[in-house]
Amino acid sequence: MTSRLIQDKFNAFLDGPDSPDISNPIHSTSGANDYGYSGALVGGATVFGWATDTILRTLGDGWLANGWASISFRRPTYPGEELLITLEEVSDGEFGLQISGLDQNNRVEGSVGVGVAPWLAELTDTEYSESEPVKSTLETLHFPTAPLGEVLRPLGGGSSAADAISYANDKQHSQDDRFIGDNPVLHPGWICARPIRFLHHSYDYSPAIHARSQIQFFGEIKADEPIVTTGTFVDAYQRKGHSYAVVDCSTYGPQNRELVRQRHTTIFEVGAR
Repeated sequence: MTSRLIQDKFNAFLDGPDSPDISNPIHSTSGANDYGYSGALVGGATVFGWATDTILRTLGDGWLANGWASISFRRPTYPGEELLITLEEVSDGEFGLQISGLDQNNRVEGSVGVGVAPWLAELTDTEYSESEPVKSTLETLHFPTAPLGEVLRPLGGGSSAADAISYANDKQHSQDDRFIGDNPVLHPGWICARPIRFLHHSYDYSPAIHARSQIQFFGEIKADEPIVTTGTFVDAYQRKGHSYAVVDCSTYGPQNRELVRQRHTTIFEVGAR
């Protein structure tokens, strides 16, 4: 088999105001500087989302409804960087994914494919339950008291068509009618970030850095349709001065059908560099 290689370029940008008052100050210059980074870090889910056009052009529309991604965020992505998005075929229906800078170091690396992910059975399947309202105060997440094995509070909501289009335009610079047309579906970058909102529905923590995502798509999530995300706090560990959390999530749509299952790994206590 002759390996296929697909490449696109993208100029990184900060997908929000450069202000230390934002909910996650690691995405501001001053907040990131406090932890030893040279500038504001672009959100990992946003960076992954920038590969969407390349993935869909390569794997086809079916990837959104029956596909998967497994990605790790290896290095920070800073606004203004020129990125090279590379997909290289490794087997029938599976491609290695890299997002690298001009320094040839990978910001993101992993793989994407169609069908059922080879690691799907490793993810916890948290059953559907009704969403719970936002609490007025939340317990702060700390490593010594991390809620291992705890089923977290279900998060309801979703996205209006207007908000879905705004996300695709403002954070992704998408020109794809799937995401900005009359009946948009939710962008993979938005879906990748859903576990962040889900974990913040049960615990308070900040700053944080996205470390890894594994995503299995079972169906498209359409704007204006109600969804509920359930999930389990799977693991917590420490490495190089950081505290990591691992959360497995299932997002359900109409008729309580599971549309996405994913594992989210985040640094929830950031150590200084």
